[in-house]
Amino acid sequence: MGKTIAIVNQKGGVGKTTTSVNLAASIGSLGYKTLLVDVDPQGNATSGLGVNKKDVEKSTYDMVVAGVKAEEILIETPFKKLDLLPSNIDLAGAELELVDMQGRDSRIKNALAPLKEKYDFIIIDCPPSLGLITINVLACADSVLVPIQCEYYALEGLSQLMNTIRQVKRLYNPLIELEGVLLTMYDGRLNLTQQVVNEVKRFFPQKVYSTVIPRNVRLSEAPSFGQPVLYYDKSSKGSIAYIDFTKEFLKKNNKRPKG
Repeated sequence: MGKTIAIVNQKGGVGKTTTSVNLAASIGSLGYKTLLVDVDPQGNATSGLGVNKKDVEKSTYDMVVAGVKAEEILIETPFKKLDLLPSNIDLAGAELELVDMQGRDSRIKNALAPLKEKYDFIIIDCPPSLGLITINVLACADSVLVPIQCEYYALEGLSQLMNTIRQVKRLYNPLIELEGVLLTMYDGRLNLTQQVVNEVKRFFPQKVYSTVIPRNVRLSEAPSFGQPVLYYDKSSKGSIAYIDFTKEFLKKNNKRPKG
């Protein structure tokens, strides 16, 4: 039975999609069958794996709203042990359509249930909001991974996010837990960075990964080439950081790299 991890932060620009793409690709490269589920209407995780959003015939919108089977929209990527459920802009209107639907909070959970046996890990890239799509994801996830950028307003909105997770735990998913907190856009030369790191560690004791993701040009370039940074430039600081983070992530899940 695969583990489902939601990558969530309602603030945009914190490295959420970058983390979703590169964690999923790195887990695959280390030998575990991985599914990346893109439920962000921007579809950047989809294009980050080299899939043209405009060419996608069926997307997670069809899965969530029309009840199309996840297997029907599944795309095998050219990257090791990594498959994709793609998104596109159609998903932007899904929340309005979901409002009046029966079982609106469990649409994604029901859609992904048949795939849990086929993958070791399912990584879900959430939209930068706490609307119905994100609630759907939290209702089906085993855990939540929160990327936080090392900048001045890093903790803004996190209380709201944690309250939402607690509410979902109470109403829909009693087993959900916090997987961990990943610090992104790290620049060790700045005093502010260390202040943010200390503040985040106070807010999330024992939950902050020791690996940090640095600001890195190659990491920023990789999505425009439709590749995870591991495949775009394996020796870059960004790639090395995500591989190190993934090994730390696997260790916390009692798994070792397979190769």
